Amino acid sequence: MIRLEFAPADLAGVRFAHSPMAEVVASGVALTAPDRYWMYAAWRAQVAPVVAASRLTTFAAVMARPNRWVPDFLTPVPTMARPLLRDELAQVAATPLDQVAYEVAYAWRGVTAVPPEAARFGTDPAGALAVLVHEIRRYFAVALAPYWARLRAAAEAEIAHRGRAAIEHGPGALVRDLHPTVTWNASALSIGQGGDVADVGLDGNGLTLLPSGFAGPKVLTVMEPARGRALWYPPRGHGALWESPARAEPTAALAALLGPTRAAVLTLLDVPHSTGEVASALGLAAATASHHLTTLRDAGLVAGSRTGRRLRYLRTGLGEQLGGATVVSRRS
Repeated sequence: MIRLEFAPADLAGVRFAHSPMAEVVASGVALTAPDRYWMYAAWRAQVAPVVAASRLTTFAAVMARPNRWVPDFLTPVPTMARPLLRDELAQVAATPLDQVAYEVAYAWRGVTAVPPEAARFGTDPAGALAVLVHEIRRYFAVALAPYWARLRAAAEAEIAHRGRAAIEHGPGALVRDLHPTVTWNASALSIGQGGDVADVGLDGNGLTLLPSGFAGPKVLTVMEPARGRALWYPPRGHGALWESPARAEPTAALAALLGPTRAAVLTLLDVPHSTGEVASALGLAAATASHHLTTLRDAGLVAGSRTGRRLRYLRTGLGEQLGGATVVSRRS
C-alpha cells in the first residue's frame, strides 16, 4: 500500500490532466493482457489486426513487460492539462540516452533471449529511441486516434465532475472516491497495492490526477520526486466507453420545464462545450446555441470558463440537479 501524506496546503496543488502517452501505455498493456483487461475486448478485436499489420516491433519490445514493468520515460507527468501527443513525444525524445538504455535493460532484466529491438537500446540508444518515437506515432494513429474523442470526453466529464464536487463540498472532493482501492481520510490518500505500507509525502510538489480510459481495473502511480507525483485511474463510467455510442436525452419533465431545445443543451453540458460544439452536437445555428446558453447562464444553470481562447460552458450545481436525470438513447 502507498500512503500519500498531504500537508494542509497540499490539496491546493492537486491538478488534473489527460495524457496521450498514459493512454498509449495503458492501451498497449490492455492489448496484450486480455485476461486482466477483458473490458476492452471490443476495442482489441478492432485494432489488434491493424496493429499487427503495422509491424511496430520496437514498440512491442519496449511494451513486452517480461518483468511486468514498462519504462518510466514513456509516461512523463504532463505539465499542462491537455497535452497533445507531439508535446509528450518531444519529452520522451528528450530523455537522457543513458536513462533510456538503463530503463529498457531493466525491463528485460533476467531474460536470456532479449529481442534485438530491445537490445539495440544498449548499443545505439539514439537510433532505437528515434524508431520508438516513430512507431508510437503510428500506434496512436491506428489504435487510439479513431477513439480519441471518446477517450477525451470521458476524461473531460471526470474532470468536470471533480471540479463541481470540489466547489460544492470542499477541496477534499478532488481526491475522495477516486477508486475502490483508494481511500481518503482528510490527511492522506491510501492506494491499495500489496501488503507493505510505503509512506510518501508530496513535499510541496503537487499531485497530478490522470483519468485514463484504458486504466481498466487498475490505479497506477508515479511517486518519484524527479518526475513528479501522479496517479492514473479509470474515470467515472469507463465501463461504458466501448459500448455503442449513446446520447443522453433530457427527460420529458425537463423538456416541459425548459423547452426541448434548451433542455437538450443543459443535458449536453455534463461535459464542457463551446458554443460551436453545442451547435454542432444538436444541429443548431450558432446564434441559436448562443441564445440558449446565455439564457441558461443567466438562470444560474450553466457557467462559462475559458480554456485557452475558447469559452466553454458547463452545468453548475443547480444545473446538475436539473439536468442530471436523463434518458439514454442508443444510436443504431
